[in-house]
Amino acid sequence: MAKEPQQDAGVQAPGKAAATKKKKEFKKKREKRIVPHGVAHIQATFNNTIISIADPEGKIVSWSSAGRIGFKGSRKGTPFAAQVAAQAAGNNAKDVGLRSVDVMVKGPGAGRESAIRALQAAGIDVKSIKDVTPIPHNGCRPRKRRRV
Repeated sequence: MAKEPQQDAGVQAPGKAAATKKKKEFKKKREKRIVPHGVAHIQATFNNTIISIADPEGKIVSWSSAGRIGFKGSRKGTPFAAQVAAQAAGNNAKDVGLRSVDVMVKGPGAGRESAIRALQAAGIDVKSIKDVTPIPHNGCRPRKRRRV
């Protein structure tokens, strides 16, 4: 004699709730950006050389450093370490479709020229080279004079 309650169109019966469970949503694989032209930043210090290759908007495409390659200690500051690091960064950037770069060099390190040559050897066309080493235009305030 008891009537079953009428179901609304939007409400499911308690037994059917488990059957229509939400499926897991997976993130789509990120599409690889194709970047034909970029900017290579080479930071050459006395202790290490870091190469970062970015697209024109400034998003990093690939990077490498002498320390990342496996050089340790004073060998990180050598031109050969900079060459190997630039070769690795260049090869990774070529996989994204990079064909040409503008090079920005910063710092006094030994790996400046060898890193640029290694980028060219990796098959990347170097359009321009610019030195962006920061130079103090009067520097910071000197220490007070020593009295003996």
